[in-house]
This record gives sequence, C-alpha cells and structure tokens, in this order.
Amino acid sequence: MKIMVAVKRVVDYAVKIRVKPDKSGVDTTNVKMSMNPFCEIALEEALRIKESGAASEVIAVSAGPAQSAETLRTGLAMGADRAIHVETGGAALHPISVARILQALVESEKPGLLILGKQAIDDDCNQTGQMVAGLLKWPQGTFASKVILDKERQVATVEREVDGGLETLCLNLPAVITTDLRLNQPRYATLPNIMKAKSKVIKKVTPEDLNVEIKSDLQVVQISEPPKRKAGVILSSVDELIDKLKNEARVL
Repeated sequence: MKIMVAVKRVVDYAVKIRVKPDKSGVDTTNVKMSMNPFCEIALEEALRIKESGAASEVIAVSAGPAQSAETLRTGLAMGADRAIHVETGGAALHPISVARILQALVESEKPGLLILGKQAIDDDCNQTGQMVAGLLKWPQGTFASKVILDKERQVATVEREVDGGLETLCLNLPAVITTDLRLNQPRYATLPNIMKAKSKVIKKVTPEDLNVEIKSDLQVVQISEPPKRKAGVILSSVDELIDKLKNEARVL
C-alpha cells in the first residue's frame, strides 16, 4: 500500500512575521521558510506506518512555487521514498484548489491512505483535508491523535480529540487522515539522509498536466497585525485590584 503525504512550505514558526505596508499579505522577503509543523507530523506518521510493515511506499507531494522543492527535499531526507512537486508559479493557492490538485494526484498514484496536517500555520484554514475527502468520496478522520492501521482488514482506527474528550473512528481504506499535535514527535533528518536526498529526483508536474484549473475562489481584502497589548500595571493592594476589576474592566 502507498501512503501519500501533502506537505506545505510556510514561514518558519519561530519567525516574527511582518505585514506588508499595503496590508495585502505577509512579507516573506529574506524570511526563513520551513515545512509546516503539522505536515511534519503527517509525514512522521506515514514513515512509522511504513516501518511497521503496513505500507510499502511513502510519497511526499507539495504544490507551490519552485522553492517548494526545498520542502520536499526535507521530506525525502526524513525518509519519504518519492516526491512530486506541482509547480504553480506565483498563483495564490486556496484550500479548494489544493484539494483538487491532491484529488488528481490521488487518482494518478492510487494510494491507500492520504495524510495531511490538520492545518497550515500561515492561514490556519483547516479545510483542505475535509475538502479532498469530499471530492474523493473517501472516509475521513480529522485531528488524529492516534492512528492504528489493520493491513489485513484494510481498516484504520483513528482516535481524535474533541471538546471534552476523545472520539474513536473506524475508517475503511482508502481514507483521508489529518494530524493533530499530539500524534507523534517528528524525527530529525540525519546528515547522511540529507546528502542522499540531494540526489533524489523530484517529479515536477503542473496543474495543466493534472487537468486542474487554478482560480481564485476568494479575495483577501486586508491583513493586519493584532493590536499591541497594553503595558501591565503593578497594584499596591487587593482593594485597588478589586476596584479596577469592578470599575475599569467591569468583570465584577
């Protein structure tokens, strides 16, 4: 069985982002980029499933500009067997467009399992996994915190976090799974694997090759930084605290 993993290139989680002066988006000039943390978890889970003997191949896929190949190299260094890069140039990719691209790749590669991060840390949409499951008409297990694969029965048991507890789903394969933070701890790529990944071929295709039309289904009107927090105040007594809570904050 093949496992396909979608990975996304995003601004590194440790970088303090800057909004462009015209508020049209985030300034990515000379900014460190890396693999989306939730995508790292998805790839790690696929690799663990393969190492357990339940899968034969892990394919990393990404859609985006030429620089997305660097993210796929990271995936190959972590242990993915192959990589496919859908080059979209500078076109803005919204979740439905990515879902259609993944649908076309799935129909071409025919994996038994598609794993994605539950969301990307740049737009926090949390939509692509659900959309591609709908397009493929596959069962889905979102926000997975535990995954158990039964190769003989062709079933995946997914434990997912919900408000107030855990929910366990049993999915017939093929299926779509999106990963949550508590699923695993991604491995670091070793230096030998990083060197090997440099020589691996990344297959390049375009949306046209996949018969997918990239079109903007929504328009970003404005991106603004969150308001700055006011400085804290040191109070001299409990009575002063109560007075401020009652008269200024009006929470009492």
